[in-house]
Amino acid sequence: MRKFAIAALGGTLAGILLTTQVAGPLLAQENDKGGSVYEQLDLFGDIFERIRAQYVSEVEPKQLIEAAIDGMLTSLDPHSSYLSADDAAAMRVQTRGEFGGLGIEVTQEEGFVKVVAPMDGTPADAAGVEAGDFITHVDGESVLGLTLDDAVDLMRGPVGSEIIITVVREGKTEPFDISIIRDTIKLTAVRTRTEGKSVVLRITTFNDQTYPNLEEGLKKQVEEAGGIENVNGFVVDLRNNPGGLLTQAIRVSDAFLESGEIVSTRGRDPADSDRYNATSGDLAQGKPLVVLINGGSASASEIVAGALQDHRRAIVIGTKSFGKGSVQTVMPLRGDGAMRLTTARYYTPSGRSIQSLGVSPDIVVAQPPRREVDEEEDATNRPSRSEADLRGAISNDSVTEDERKIILEEQEKAAEAAKLRDEDYQLAYAIDILKGLSALGPNE
Repeated sequence: MRKFAIAALGGTLAGILLTTQVAGPLLAQENDKGGSVYEQLDLFGDIFERIRAQYVSEVEPKQLIEAAIDGMLTSLDPHSSYLSADDAAAMRVQTRGEFGGLGIEVTQEEGFVKVVAPMDGTPADAAGVEAGDFITHVDGESVLGLTLDDAVDLMRGPVGSEIIITVVREGKTEPFDISIIRDTIKLTAVRTRTEGKSVVLRITTFNDQTYPNLEEGLKKQVEEAGGIENVNGFVVDLRNNPGGLLTQAIRVSDAFLESGEIVSTRGRDPADSDRYNATSGDLAQGKPLVVLINGGSASASEIVAGALQDHRRAIVIGTKSFGKGSVQTVMPLRGDGAMRLTTARYYTPSGRSIQSLGVSPDIVVAQPPRREVDEEEDATNRPSRSEADLRGAISNDSVTEDERKIILEEQEKAAEAAKLRDEDYQLAYAIDILKGLSALGPNE
């Protein structure tokens, strides 16, 4: 027993010596790193004190510190930032669906403010702001060199006041000004309607109300159609939807999937990775789905589009999405502020990361640019004459009155569909796909 104890003690001593020999240089390196960090913090303190003492005008220490924190975060990526107490409160209000502003989701690219998407029914949307626009000036003041938060602050103002933004748009040779009247933004997360036999689910944002609105609106449209058998399919319109809450994107995806993975998130530490799976139940009851996306579809929108595409549950049409494949976690800080920090990337069920790549549609369909109708176009759009309009034309007595009524109704529906193509070509294309799938009948 004594020998064993000695042997054990000898082994322990050897272990200690070996550890000391190997760990010595490592500890020294770690101390050097720690010393370097502390030296940099001392440098920060020196600069802070010199600014306070020697800057040309007196500065508020709190503002300096908040600016330094924000600079540290924004240097990481365009989506990490510091939120002051007021900004954090405004963000919490926004996720509930009502706030003051212009109604645009923005990011920063090459020093300028880039519009991710204008929100439906907002002042920016009504004024003609488009996804992909670059905002270079606000009321004549350049935003180049400003942080995103500072640029957004320039765009804020009292409800009812006017703001003029200068925009650079692809396809336009010169920058141009857009006048917008600020208003209270009340977002309806989901708008539903029926076009022919197709139910259109327009999802504008992912906030606390998105899934409840979707479920309620879908059921209402199906009931008004007289039952699911009278519906040929659903269009999930995610165009110009800048995203929002991850939890809501998962619930919306789950609404149309019976099983399987919806999305996975992977952080720096593998232990922080998560997978989210669908539960049984399909609100569309197996009916065909078409998902509409464009360059303004970002983040949570891309999660939904990617999940339904990977599971072959929907045909995705439109143009490539924005490509924001990262997850931000909002962490409360002392003083009621918060930190928005990129903590993970998300992956579609097939393992795709869409970061900077976007979701590619199954069928690329571009939306024609907005056109101003002039007198010349009005002349070319006059209704053409047909055989029935000619004086003395022979009547068609080979059909009954009921058959004639059905034919005329079908012609009227076709005319309405043509009108929709002029108003919204991408949506009309999606509805045509559903008509085609319906004509083929169910797969046996």
